[in-house]
Amino acid sequence: MPEQDAIVDALRTVLDPELNVNIVDLGLVYSVQSREDEVDVEMTLTTPACPAGPEILRNAVSALEKLEGISKANVKLVMTPPWSPDRMSDEARDELGIF
Repeated sequence: MPEQDAIVDALRTVLDPELNVNIVDLGLVYSVQSREDEVDVEMTLTTPACPAGPEILRNAVSALEKLEGISKANVKLVMTPPWSPDRMSDEARDELGIF
């Protein structure tokens, strides 16, 4: 099983195609738990009706399952708590021009 940092780094390769910022820095990833050869991720979207949602979820699963030691990635979409710009990293804020 990869280290937690490697799992989070894999999720950083997944971009929100509308904002062109990765899902970790956007604050969309709520939890990451690993067990044996599986990883469970709970994440959200910037809005419940985000048209890029299915693409983002597919890309997250794909990025995780490319890691050596992970045979299955379970990515669950949750809407509680709702996403807020307060969850973004300073890097994401800078990239989007939000101060």
